[in-house]
Amino acid sequence: MEALTEEDKKEIDALSHEAMCRHWRFGTGKKIWFDNSHPASGYFKDRLFSHFGGFTPEISKRIGW
Repeated sequence: MEALTEEDKKEIDALSHEAMCRHWRFGTGKKIWFDNSHPASGYFKDRLFSHFGGFTPEISKRIGW
């Protein structure tokens, strides 16, 4: 299994709350962010949901479907 690289961590950390929500909803961004077998996926999810608290109604309305 691949490891979580510092480059991946920096790239994820640089994303705003809204940008992370867009990636989550529309599946954009790096594939490893959404591959449950890759550590970057867990890091992405933890940052979005634990650090930022997940989606807010305001962000959800702004980004739409």
